[in-house]
Amino acid sequence: MEPHGPACPGSVLFGCELTASTKSYTFQVDEEDDSDHILALSVVCLTDGAKDECNVVEVVGRNHENKEIAVPVANLKLSCQPLLSLDNFKLQPPVTFRLAAGSGPVHLAGWHRIMHREDASFEEDDDLSEEDEEELPPIMPAKK
Repeated sequence: MEPHGPACPGSVLFGCELTASTKSYTFQVDEEDDSDHILALSVVCLTDGAKDECNVVEVVGRNHENKEIAVPVANLKLSCQPLLSLDNFKLQPPVTFRLAAGSGPVHLAGWHRIMHREDASFEEDDDLSEEDEEELPPIMPAKK
């Protein structure tokens, strides 16, 4: 499992709530920011005041053709499944969370990871050294 949370520099706690009056929340970053941003969702759960009804949460983003796509990620009901672990489901902003059915309140929690360009260049150097290791000649059997 990747490091996350307060122990990981550049990570901050993320949370939002979807309700009957606030059906969507958009997570976005400043377009002028040249850092890479990842949103890792840990859990989605019903909170105090939820009714025993199906609450469907969708993630709205863009696919590889840059077309908007909505994908349901959770269907919560107070009496049978009030929470769902998303195991750090990673998304790149901008991304919108939408309460497609139900009245909530539904809370989403996770981590916002910020990787600065200096960090990315360091990771690229690591990739190059791994490629060098792969170019080693194969081991030949010993002659008898």
